[in-house]
Amino acid sequence: MSEGSEFGNAIKGLYNKLCREEWDAMTTGMLIAFLSVIMLAWARPWGAVGAIRNWGEWILYGIGMLEDSPANWLQHSGSVIGVGFVAGAFLSANLGGDFALRIPPALEMIKAVVAGVFMGIGAALAGGCNVGGFYNAIGNLSAHGFAMMFGLIIGAIIGLKYIYWEMENISWGSGGAKTIEFPGAVQAAFALAAIAGLVWLAGSYGDEGMHVGMDRDDLIATSSGMLLIAAGLGYAMQRGRWCMIQGFREPHMTGDCKMAKSVALSIFLLAVGIAVIKFTGLRDPMHYVRGTFGWGGFVGGIVFAFGAMLAGGCGTGTLWRVGEGQIKLWIVVPFFGITNALVSSYFDSMDFEGKEAWMEEGVTNASKLGSYVYMPDTFLGYGGSLALVGLAMALWYVVATWNQESNKLVVEM
Repeated sequence: MSEGSEFGNAIKGLYNKLCREEWDAMTTGMLIAFLSVIMLAWARPWGAVGAIRNWGEWILYGIGMLEDSPANWLQHSGSVIGVGFVAGAFLSANLGGDFALRIPPALEMIKAVVAGVFMGIGAALAGGCNVGGFYNAIGNLSAHGFAMMFGLIIGAIIGLKYIYWEMENISWGSGGAKTIEFPGAVQAAFALAAIAGLVWLAGSYGDEGMHVGMDRDDLIATSSGMLLIAAGLGYAMQRGRWCMIQGFREPHMTGDCKMAKSVALSIFLLAVGIAVIKFTGLRDPMHYVRGTFGWGGFVGGIVFAFGAMLAGGCGTGTLWRVGEGQIKLWIVVPFFGITNALVSSYFDSMDFEGKEAWMEEGVTNASKLGSYVYMPDTFLGYGGSLALVGLAMALWYVVATWNQESNKLVVEM
């Protein structure tokens, strides 16, 4: 074999590993933690529901239910992250030959609507979806993440029991699924379009008209970076089929602990990185501290997880599946966004979270949904907080591994 052929095979092998093969769950989890820390260091913690809510507000505005126009979806930081995330997943799907329009049966379309409503309500109660209410919450050392975590466990079990019941009792609307596939050349063109779109949009933040009401340099520095880092997150999650709700579902459905262990490791690594950033004063320690450490986080987790089980994906799992052409999740997103926008607006009008009293006077129990608890501000300090997160994630890791061998926590049909 010639040297040229060997070099070409090496390039092909690298392409296959980066773009076509499914990534190892543990590697994906570590990469997601790394990119999450980079996102905070660059601008702010990332999330999914902020984008989805902003898009829902634009739908409400479009149908006349909002008087004032929402924040520009190309300048709203949450939306910029969401756009980048979906674009990254779309790029990954097309480079890997995974993109197709997958049209679900009628029953799944109806479940998509119901799922979006549940996820919107749950995210409002918990102070975020599986990212802001759980993953980034614990990673940012806010106790409300643990409240949602316990709720997610229960909600996933309830959702699983419902799915088993549905399989045995409902046969209507189960047929008619279609998949519209695209030739490799078309997917390659889609991938090039995604790259060109990301590059163009990142560069456009320096143009006149993109920085209305915002310092031009700040918009370039924050939005361009957030867009591209979020694209990396979307790419990684699609390539690794990384969905947090699987970490709560699979141990009780099949006993598989792969995703649960990956999420546990990712959260611990995230917490270590963010603790360094916050301890050194590089970012506001109160980032992602929400007043839902209590019934709001717990009940919100149950409601959100049930919706995610119906949807077949959590907040992030929904967005990367949107990027690979899952029509069911295309239906979930608008109903998720509209519901979350309406419920969050109501909570704000009633001052459910008591944000003003907490921020100005430090009243930790100002929220009607729970309490504001930044763990390093308690007797734990930064060292104790990291130890607590590490112990909790280690316990989850061990229990999930034990359950895979024993099937003690598997829910029978």
